[in-house]
Amino acid sequence: MGINKESDVAANLQIGPTSMGMVRIYVEGDGVDLPLDFDPDEAMEIAEELIAAAEAAREMGETKGSRGVKPKGPKR
Repeated sequence: MGINKESDVAANLQIGPTSMGMVRIYVEGDGVDLPLDFDPDEAMEIAEELIAAAEAAREMGETKGSRGVKPKGPKR
């Protein structure tokens, strides 16, 4: 599966600090139990990448939604 392929897989995602001073991203789903620990600097880099991806996705959605779409309203 690639980053741009849709999926019907459902999972729970938890993010929080551990008692060892790490940031844990915990993924749990059908047959998946995956704790991922990162030091705070790595976690900040991941957060920045997530924000950049969200901004890019928002821009793509806005561009896609505005192409050739005319608002419907009363004809004059």
